[in-house]
Amino acid sequence: MRYLGYIIIFFFGNVAVAQHHFEGHIDNERWQNEIYLSVIEDYRTFDGIDEEQIITKVKSDSSGFFKFDQNQLDINQKIYKLHVDNCTSFNQSGNHFDGYCTDYKDILFIAKRTDSITFPLSFDAQMFCDIISNNPKTSAFIKIDSLKEEMKFAYSEYRSKANRQLNNKKWFKTLQDYGQDLNEPLAELYIYAFLSDRGNQLHYYYLEDLKTNSYYDEFLERLKSVYPNSSYTKQYEAELTSDKFLVFSSEKKSSFNWSYLWLSLLIVSSIVNLWFLISAKQKKSRQRNNAKEGLTKQEQNVLDLLLEDKTNKNIAETLFISVSTVKTHVNNIYKKLNVNSRDELKSLFYK
Repeated sequence: MRYLGYIIIFFFGNVAVAQHHFEGHIDNERWQNEIYLSVIEDYRTFDGIDEEQIITKVKSDSSGFFKFDQNQLDINQKIYKLHVDNCTSFNQSGNHFDGYCTDYKDILFIAKRTDSITFPLSFDAQMFCDIISNNPKTSAFIKIDSLKEEMKFAYSEYRSKANRQLNNKKWFKTLQDYGQDLNEPLAELYIYAFLSDRGNQLHYYYLEDLKTNSYYDEFLERLKSVYPNSSYTKQYEAELTSDKFLVFSSEKKSSFNWSYLWLSLLIVSSIVNLWFLISAKQKKSRQRNNAKEGLTKQEQNVLDLLLEDKTNKNIAETLFISVSTVKTHVNNIYKKLNVNSRDELKSLFYK
């Protein structure tokens, strides 16, 4: 019986210890008294309220105090969210059950099953402020959010294009280095999700950075080392592979297309010009042949001599006819070929 008692104490004692304990206060006048605890498996869903992610909920007492005493969390660290809102299933204009709620307040944090966390009552209509926890990683997201607030202030100081470009480069690097210094891959993931967000003005710098910076592959190794089988690691690896493919294939495609495109256009243009030149010459040849067919035999003889720059006298001597007869033939040739001079005649047959 004594050994059985030890066994019971061992197992049930561990169960009792292996519980998370979260507590804090909310403003009951500002919020409904239901506090929701959610797990974030997809790091692209940090923002907003998703009913599918909710693990459990509790109600605050009349003073706004709430607490979670359960063992529903994972033994390994994950990303969790506490939130309050004024959107209920009975309020059809703002229902978080449909994944849409604008009137809410939340806080993201890192935790595991054995953590004890206190969320103190804050000021200025905010839900939470500083976190007190036995887990030093818990408040990593709060620190990152504080740094992001500094970044917003830097952007608002001067609203010029030059200032935006300067801050883009500066804060991209600052946030990336800060996440790495926190020595917690989930915190880095929080920053990565922000920097690589397609709706973020820093997304362009992320794509450019991806081309040359080994940070992203090194970060993947850190995730695999600390969270080898987590959904976060698998999602990040899939996204990184996809983004690299898009970046590098686009770069190669762009380089290939421009060089070969211009060469192809040059070749096609040359072929088209040659075709038009040949066609024009063939058309001109047909016109000359058709023109000659309308002349008499003697007029054709005169025409040939005219094209050789012979004078009327030379033509008369060559054909054994008088100069006046030559002039008559020349006039007839001009009329039939619709020209007014020897120069026009030459243009008709030589251009």
